[in-house]
Amino acid sequence: MGWLDKRLQGAVQTALRVIYPARCLSCGGQVESDFGLCAGCWAETPFLGGTVCDSCGAPLPGGPDAQAARCDQCLADPPPWTRGRAAMMYEGMGRRLVMGLKHGDRHDIAAPAADWLLESAGPLIRSGMIVAPVPLHWRRMMSRGYNQSALLSRHLAARLAAQGARDLPDLLVRRRATPGLDHRSRAERHMLLEGTMAVDRRHLEVLRGRPVLLVDDVLTSGATFSEATRACVAAGSGPVSVLALARVAKAP
Repeated sequence: MGWLDKRLQGAVQTALRVIYPARCLSCGGQVESDFGLCAGCWAETPFLGGTVCDSCGAPLPGGPDAQAARCDQCLADPPPWTRGRAAMMYEGMGRRLVMGLKHGDRHDIAAPAADWLLESAGPLIRSGMIVAPVPLHWRRMMSRGYNQSALLSRHLAARLAAQGARDLPDLLVRRRATPGLDHRSRAERHMLLEGTMAVDRRHLEVLRGRPVLLVDDVLTSGATFSEATRACVAAGSGPVSVLALARVAKAP
């Protein structure tokens, strides 16, 4: 009877789309598929493609032969993680989508954002990897009510289930709160975040030797990802890669 259940489910979904047509995540206009962007908003979204830095995902000039290239900053000061990517730039439509997810209680953005992340994450994926979000301090978690990065990592891990991925939303904990990082220099961000994260002791055994994919909403200086990576490596993880929904443009 499984075929009948699938037909019934399909009929219900069709009826719901007639009554409640899918809407663009940004402008609210009608779109053909659930949780998507209309053609106009898609064109305005600064998705990253082509050649990017293999460490931080920053866009780089160059052709297909430069896929493993690194930006000047990552060459001069290599990050502690192995590889990194971002789905879009943190500007224009990209910034509006991130802000909606982060501060606007727009949980509906997380599922399509996971598809965008998956598109960018190809070079990072390893069999049996742990997918984990950058954690919030418990006070921040209580005031916001949710961790937007955990929403992203959960949906992404579900899409990577066939590769044996495991979602561990509480892999890392913030041991102390930090002041706001906006308008801080790169050096200040790294200093303020030093020693703030650790692996939850409950997950030490499952983490040991396994590759990790850390997920966050925005990559700015890399300080948050750096601290999270160091915590994983110190606890005995395998190679760590990082993935952000959006990244801030680097200063020239």
